Amino acid sequence: MAKDNERFERHRQPWTTDEVQKLHQFAKKEMALKAIAKALKRSEESVRDRAKADGLTIAKLR
Repeated sequence: MAKDNERFERHRQPWTTDEVQKLHQFAKKEMALKAIAKALKRSEESVRDRAKADGLTIAKLR
């Protein structure tokens, strides 16, 4: 089993302006957290934390 820091290649990478814009677009479209995380190639936790910091609501759908 892979360690947490090996699971995501972009571990602890700062968010780019482009990624933040995409996150906002996905949130507006009410995409599920899992789908957003996959599209941005980031962990669900990372996406959730960034969305919370930006005051976005992520759909609870699975």
